[in-house]
Amino acid sequence: MKKKILSFINSVMNELGKVSWPEKKVLKITTGVIVVFMILFSVYLGIADILFSGLIRIFLR
Repeated sequence: MKKKILSFINSVMNELGKVSWPEKKVLKITTGVIVVFMILFSVYLGIADILFSGLIRIFLR
């Protein structure tokens, strides 16, 4: 069992060595884009939720 675990870890380390990691500058830019997009999308969903909640309240009265 121990031999299989060590073999698996070794295989994982070998595969991670083959990965082409992005440069730090590119990583920062893409992270910023994703954060801004998620903030805008959450605001959009919040507004849609408020509007649909209001419509449902109007129809249920």
